[in-house]
Amino acid sequence: MASHANLPLYEKIWFKRTTQRIMDTFILLLLLRLLTYRVLSINSFTLTTWLLAFLCESWFTFTWIVILNTKWTPAFTITHLDRLLQQVPELPPVDLFVTTANPVLEPPVIVVNTVLSLLALDYPANKLACYVSDDGCSPLTYYALVEASKFAKHWVPFCNKYNIQVRAPFRYFPDVSTANSTTEDSLEFKQDWLRMKDMYDNLSKKIEQVNQKPNTFQTDREFAVFSNVEQRNHPSIIKVILENKDGLSDGLPQLIYISREKRPEYPHNYKAGAMNMLTRVSGVMTNAPFMLNVDCDMFVNNPKIVLHAMCILMDSKSGKEVAFAQCYQQFYDGVKDDPFGNQWVAAFEYIIQGMGGLQGPFYIGTNTFHRRNAIHGFSPDEIETGKKGKLAEETLTKQFGSSKAFVKAVVHAMEGVSAYTPNDVSPSNLVEEAIQVANFDYEYGTSWGKQMGWLYGSIAEDIPTGINIHRKGWRSECCVPNPIAFTGCAPGDFVSTMIQQKRWASGLTVVFFGKLNPILVTLFGKIQFRQGLSYFWATNMGLRGMFHVCYVSLSAYCLITNTNLLPKGLGEWFPVALFVIYNIYTLFEYLTIGLSIRHWWNNQRMLTIRSTTAWFVGFLSGVLKVLGISDIVFEVTRKEHSSCSGDGDDVGRFSFDESPVFVAGTTILLVHLSALFIKFLGLEAGHSANGCGMGEVYCSTYLVVCYWPFLKGLFVRGKYGIPFSTICKSLVLASVFVHFSRSVISTPPA
Repeated sequence: MASHANLPLYEKIWFKRTTQRIMDTFILLLLLRLLTYRVLSINSFTLTTWLLAFLCESWFTFTWIVILNTKWTPAFTITHLDRLLQQVPELPPVDLFVTTANPVLEPPVIVVNTVLSLLALDYPANKLACYVSDDGCSPLTYYALVEASKFAKHWVPFCNKYNIQVRAPFRYFPDVSTANSTTEDSLEFKQDWLRMKDMYDNLSKKIEQVNQKPNTFQTDREFAVFSNVEQRNHPSIIKVILENKDGLSDGLPQLIYISREKRPEYPHNYKAGAMNMLTRVSGVMTNAPFMLNVDCDMFVNNPKIVLHAMCILMDSKSGKEVAFAQCYQQFYDGVKDDPFGNQWVAAFEYIIQGMGGLQGPFYIGTNTFHRRNAIHGFSPDEIETGKKGKLAEETLTKQFGSSKAFVKAVVHAMEGVSAYTPNDVSPSNLVEEAIQVANFDYEYGTSWGKQMGWLYGSIAEDIPTGINIHRKGWRSECCVPNPIAFTGCAPGDFVSTMIQQKRWASGLTVVFFGKLNPILVTLFGKIQFRQGLSYFWATNMGLRGMFHVCYVSLSAYCLITNTNLLPKGLGEWFPVALFVIYNIYTLFEYLTIGLSIRHWWNNQRMLTIRSTTAWFVGFLSGVLKVLGISDIVFEVTRKEHSSCSGDGDDVGRFSFDESPVFVAGTTILLVHLSALFIKFLGLEAGHSANGCGMGEVYCSTYLVVCYWPFLKGLFVRGKYGIPFSTICKSLVLASVFVHFSRSVISTPPA
């Protein structure tokens, strides 16, 4: 029997989903049979229809193979905290990164709650340092953090004293049952609870009052550095708000505010630039071997999450090759039944858990514990041999920049030691060195954003960064403790949903057509074949949108021209069986994990909508970026206290604006309404023996049902109605499509 000291700190458990495997395979066989019928029945279709249908269906079949590959061998991890505490007497330092960019779309009170939940983690306080990157350079955000630090001196001891589970105050206090808990010191607890609630309410009121009167603190010397600065034109600002000078394990973690230098004529590389800056600044100040990055709206839901992650990253056998531990992105207060398809419950259950059985899950941009050496661009082999640590100083300077303090930190990290002990050098004494590595010109001529760190070139920085790490031979692991590690707010309205989806699609399209294309990195890197296929699925989001638009346009075209898209006779049962079995199967998947039928339908509907609108427009935007014709505009998603924005009947209602995304959606709806109108009135442009049948009618009808929110939006005014300008543009585009379809004369091939 193995000694306790040699037991693993975590275990990976593979399991089989036999029913899903059978259904996945059966659906694949139906897809292949449909393709076979398409090839053998070429004379039953017009050449244009046959070619486009064959290309689209081939793509759908290949996509299903990729999905099947990803889901085939799911796995999850089990962590052993008791073994960690016995085998690792000295826990390693961890640097915590929070990023925010816009004080309007990302209100400071949300940022404050995220920071407070991090400061209250169940981990030695002298081993934690929280860095907040404010790309909005907002004095309001800084003010909110200063006031939050005062509240934290009471909040953190309160959480530790009563072992509070939820440590974001705005999530904790609304639960009145917490004030009525029966503990041995119930009276004392209730008094402390009421006192903390009053203090938090006062904190929230202060932030709100300053938000309404931003000139309140302009005369304060502490805020003089923010005077006469612009959001995209200012020097680096670094403020040490909290400092654990005595190195107390039961004190408060360090809290540092950073707004990196920006100049309008120089690119700042969005979130990737901010993350690389945080890596350098933290390297100079604390240089923890591990780093956690969270979005500003992701709150700690499990205060022991750092311990769970350390079980994975510090395991003596398997942990050495793990570059990052990824916690699921889950949400609180989601709108009932997920009308906008934002909560991704099924995707995490089946796709991300499926990747857990391969080389590891994607890096999803938040809730991730990183190994600093992996972010520095080192491979597992280089860590094992210490090769990079032996490089000449001029070589390290060329790669990492001219800061001697940071190069020293890189060497220390490579050697596996912290640059400083808790009582060595205080962060406040290193501000000047930190400002140097935060300046906009520090990265020029270095490897930042190219071979190491968060990669540049795409507004979706997470996937290419993860690919770059995996191709060097690293693995990743899912970290799924109970209760879940983090919760955040999903976009609470349709407009925010489309902004987010378009941003992802455009950024991933740039990756797909770039040097980090999954096919290339699989052939020339150390990414395993099946892992490469999974990355192929992730990066072709925009391309999937393009094929979906082609297919739905083709069904409308066939109605207008009285040509057939679907097989006739016996072959007609293949698409029918495929549609029915696929929907029953996906419904089964949703019901298995406790979701409702309504939830399933909303997600199916939103898959159709977002793929033919946001993904398609994002694909076009990404292609223009790749061709060098235009750049992509980064749009921040609005963050709210609750995903359930609105009251009563307004919750879950679809809102619209003048975005090109809604022009695309309205055009598709109008095209199919016109096609159905033409079909039912017998106004088709041509007549043939292979005319369209009920299958094509059903396809268009199904799409109109999916687009029902758009249909209602045509007859409503205000934010819940489609803008008149959008309707006009869509009418023109739909008329062009109908006219073009009716003017095309197609003849069957000989």
